[in-house]
Amino acid sequence: MDRRRFLGIAAGAPLLFSCSGLLSSASGSSASDDKVSDFSKRLKPLGRILETEGYYVWGTSPIIGPDGKVHVFYSRWDAAKKMGGWINSSEIAHAVADTPESPFVFQSVVLAPRGEGYWDGTTCHNPHIKFVDGKYCLFYMGNSNRKTDTKRVGLAIADSPYGPWQRPDKPLLEASTAEDAWDNHVTSNPSFIKHPNGQYWLYYKSWNTAEYENYTDPKIRGNRKYGLAIADNLMGPYTKYEGNPIIDYSGRGNNIQAEDGYVWHEKGKFKMIMRDMGIFNHQYGLYLESKDGIHWSEPKIAYYNTDHYFEQPPAPGHLSKYGRFERPQLLLQNGKPTHLFLASQGGKYMTSSAFVFKINDKV
Repeated sequence: MDRRRFLGIAAGAPLLFSCSGLLSSASGSSASDDKVSDFSKRLKPLGRILETEGYYVWGTSPIIGPDGKVHVFYSRWDAAKKMGGWINSSEIAHAVADTPESPFVFQSVVLAPRGEGYWDGTTCHNPHIKFVDGKYCLFYMGNSNRKTDTKRVGLAIADSPYGPWQRPDKPLLEASTAEDAWDNHVTSNPSFIKHPNGQYWLYYKSWNTAEYENYTDPKIRGNRKYGLAIADNLMGPYTKYEGNPIIDYSGRGNNIQAEDGYVWHEKGKFKMIMRDMGIFNHQYGLYLESKDGIHWSEPKIAYYNTDHYFEQPPAPGHLSKYGRFERPQLLLQNGKPTHLFLASQGGKYMTSSAFVFKINDKV
């Protein structure tokens, strides 16, 4: 059996049948070495998890629980709604495994749309789990009209990863109201850190409504940028940084942008991984560093498209994002990332599921 075919089979199998040691994630790259991060060279593909019949699975966020097990919180929705179901019927579920390489077992739905009258009444999506001040903090995005213009960041809190979860009556962060504000359309795709100085830093994605409504390409609406909001208390109020947006690639032309930012602090540096939307292409991930969490380095490649790691059948017509990874989330252990969780279309049921990489200590 040739090497690439073996990797394709291994990627589609359970995690216990991994492609350990068989592929360097940097091999085959056409990018110059100075554009490839050391982070990307440390990745070892393990395989898909949470392949769930009848569902699309997206945005899997992991954490180690007090039981020593790996708990993941992820978006899912009815496969009958196709990929677009994320905007109008997503719910957030909880699954557990003994290790990142073990099978994950569904536990429960922890956040479901609450119905008319609630800010998260029609979708709950893009979970981001953190343990902060003795609490399990589940940041997520909700909306109230099945459309993008009511997408807002919220925060549910529990004493245990098994719940019960206290749900917020109001979003944690509202969109700006000025017509010319860069972030007057949404607050979405949260990433959170407790700053070394004790403050609470919330990173969020947004764009301008006028840019969104006046698009000319139906596949590109507006220009996604990232902002920062800071609070002295976990529950806020969060004040937007006056120098926002802190990530803005619009000046490079061709509607270049990025989304799905995940921020962490390691060895005195702030680090971020994101989904590329034009720096290199629309398939890769981006890796950035910062001394202060505000001013960020020129992006390098964080990870590649799926074809770099494993083979899949030809793209089916109903999966337009086939072949790329999105929504990067990290499993942090003792302050350093040990596993990368991503979302990817395809898999056993030709919907979408999570994919896991081990992050080696050294290149």
